[in-house]
Amino acid sequence: MFFWGLTFWQLFALIQHELLLFAGIFFLIGALDDLAVDFTWLWLKLTGRADAAKFDREEISAAKLSGEVAVFIPAWSEASVIGDTIRHMLKVWPQPNLRLYVGCYPNDPATIAAVIAARPDDPRLRLVINHRPGPTTKADCLNRLYQALCEDETRLGRKAHMVVFHDAEDMVDQAGLVMLDRTIGRTANKAAFAQLPVLPLPQKNSRWIGSHYCEEFAEAHGKAMVVRGALGAALPAAGVGCAVERHALDGLAQARSAEANGAGLPFEADSLTEDYEMGMGVAAQGGRCRFVRARSSEGDLIATRAYFPARLDHVVTQKTRWVHGIALQGWDRLGWTNNWVEGWMRLRDRRGPLSAFVLMVGYVLLALSGLGFAASQLGYGTSVELSTFTKFLLWANLAALCWRVVMRFAFTAREYGWVEGIRAVLRMPVANIIAIMSGRRAVMAYCRTLMGSAIVWDKTPHFAHPTRQSDRGDTAALGSPAFAKKPA
Repeated sequence: MFFWGLTFWQLFALIQHELLLFAGIFFLIGALDDLAVDFTWLWLKLTGRADAAKFDREEISAAKLSGEVAVFIPAWSEASVIGDTIRHMLKVWPQPNLRLYVGCYPNDPATIAAVIAARPDDPRLRLVINHRPGPTTKADCLNRLYQALCEDETRLGRKAHMVVFHDAEDMVDQAGLVMLDRTIGRTANKAAFAQLPVLPLPQKNSRWIGSHYCEEFAEAHGKAMVVRGALGAALPAAGVGCAVERHALDGLAQARSAEANGAGLPFEADSLTEDYEMGMGVAAQGGRCRFVRARSSEGDLIATRAYFPARLDHVVTQKTRWVHGIALQGWDRLGWTNNWVEGWMRLRDRRGPLSAFVLMVGYVLLALSGLGFAASQLGYGTSVELSTFTKFLLWANLAALCWRVVMRFAFTAREYGWVEGIRAVLRMPVANIIAIMSGRRAVMAYCRTLMGSAIVWDKTPHFAHPTRQSDRGDTAALGSPAFAKKPA
């Protein structure tokens, strides 16, 4: 059988070779990108600029806040976790000048009941009902909370000095609020935006899917965000454990008001990643952004802890929203910049769909290579002859892969121990498959919006909470004050 003058196996070898070149070149480009971040972090580490500050958790937790603080939690269909979050937050953050705003919907009575039952005797808790039935986007719910804050400030005659953002499933750190307050506080070098690390918790019932967030955030919030902050690039908000100076939030609302003919609200209601856009927006207005990485005197990270999705469909849904919002919507909404550092970081943020495609090509190539080898052993066709350049690509990518394995193990083991570090390495193929599935779904969803379809908010369901004894699993050694310490 001939195709364009080639036998089937000659055509097979040609396709295999071209895919090898394509994948090899793009894998190497991605590896060089990651290496640039790695070596920048190593330089920061050697010069002491990447070292986490040390604090006594009990001492800093007892400190007074520099002013009124508002905490926003949007909640749609969160009855299973919102009560635990509220009780824990108001217990470990006892400051009287804190107000917690929880946004609910009129057609979600279970979540409303859970909010009311959580701390009915605490005057700091403020239940806010959205004007529209749910579900709407998280951005829309945050806009309603912003309106409620403005109404309270007018009524009480005093204004908050910062707004803190959290999700319904978060377990806040005892020292986190004061750390954010000191960063946003009224000082000469104050920041307009601050982000604490996020620490996903390992899940014994979802070792390969739910727990893969551990290594991703360990590297992102242990290295990439540190590098971004040191280089002066804008910091994307994670949506939890972050704070915005009150006037900076008003600045976002004013900027949108000018664009939307008087809307006067800080978030785009149809945004899928309003948190990412918030951090970038504050920086675009000239606000200083800081990533606040600190440890207690015992060595555990001051961070927001949570259980991430444990089922494959829930994970893919969540990551589809991230890729769609950051890589595709973000390109449309935020565009690019002339600053090379900022441009580099935005390019890294938006490489998700391309990375997913290259990964898919890589796995197809792996399957074809196995088939080609088996065929050659049976006497069909011949092995692909590799050029010097192709051999260089293979060796360079192998070296980059080995380096990536070392970095992934090191950053994961630093926060979770060496056992979880080994699991992180073994989970790399799982993470790749999830990236491929999410990237494909994000591109398809974006294409539908280009053809006129409405943007759909796919909510991630939450079932477990770190403060519940039955949900803790194997997380007791993570250093959070909510958990008992295990012997070293």
